[in-house]
Amino acid sequence: MGNTVSCCVSPEESPKLPRQPVDRHEDYQIITDVSDDTGPYLQHISDREVPDELAQESNPSDHARASTIFLCKSQTDSELRDKRKSNHINHVSHTSPGPLSKKYSSCSTIFIDDSTVSQPNLKSTIKCVTLAIYYHIKNRDSGRSLDIFDEKMHPLSREQVPDNYSVMDPEHKLIYRFVRTLFSAAQLTAECAIVTLVYLERLLTYAEIDICPCNWKRIVLGAILLASKVWDDQAVWNVDYCQILKDITVEDMNEMERHFLELLQFNINVPASVYAKYYFDLRSLAEDNNLLFPLEPLSNERAQKLEAISRLCEDKYKDLSRAAMRRSFSADNLVGIRRSNAVLS
Repeated sequence: MGNTVSCCVSPEESPKLPRQPVDRHEDYQIITDVSDDTGPYLQHISDREVPDELAQESNPSDHARASTIFLCKSQTDSELRDKRKSNHINHVSHTSPGPLSKKYSSCSTIFIDDSTVSQPNLKSTIKCVTLAIYYHIKNRDSGRSLDIFDEKMHPLSREQVPDNYSVMDPEHKLIYRFVRTLFSAAQLTAECAIVTLVYLERLLTYAEIDICPCNWKRIVLGAILLASKVWDDQAVWNVDYCQILKDITVEDMNEMERHFLELLQFNINVPASVYAKYYFDLRSLAEDNNLLFPLEPLSNERAQKLEAISRLCEDKYKDLSRAAMRRSFSADNLVGIRRSNAVLS
């Protein structure tokens, strides 16, 4: 600008520039007493509105410390509480011993499941995600919806929508078959299913609607459509979903996707911490409902792979430790530092 601007000295309020013109060859002087000045207001950085962190942290799809909605809804379900109580009684009872439903590791055999946070089991993950959707519908707060997701106004097939479509809660098997068909035909991954659930809960929170019998298919379809494009490198086009569902049009898919993005405020970012939280909460939901992830005996080949991965991680940790030690002992020539070996008793 060619002139020197002195820093504002009053942290309590923002400065204002004087209204009278100033010679270019003179320095600007910031007026600290602005009680009588009505000139243009310069906003200080401390005066800017700070986003409500509490509101942000209350949204589980954006913040890792907030509890997932589906897990909260499942824990308030009366049938699930009775099921947990029955499982506990059967576990501690010794009067009627039966076959063990779980596999336990022993000295001769070690059982591990093939589902990890980075590579979840596809079938088990879809079952858990659809179970979360089931509890969302069953324990919904109300029937708030939008016309773009109403199956009566935008049917997915030429078959006539039943009259009780808005009041009859779908069973878990029906939701699972619908999602499994889409994932199988589009060849989607288990990670995409977790991202689908994140987008679904983000939509319900942002748009302040409920997933209910009249809109669950289109909301789930929109979440899968968006998750497949964001997560997978080779995204499935909208026309591909039209070939799966047969009777839906590309124009309808495009319109639904546009509304979905607008309701999400174009926030499609899924932090790693949020993804991990949803994965482990889905595992907790599976355990509560006896949906166990498949266990397999630890084979020699897999044991060697795990050992190789562990050795690689250990070598990287040692390299980082040595690099940090070299940086911390940069003044060794000035002060002699001797490191003694630890003595274990």
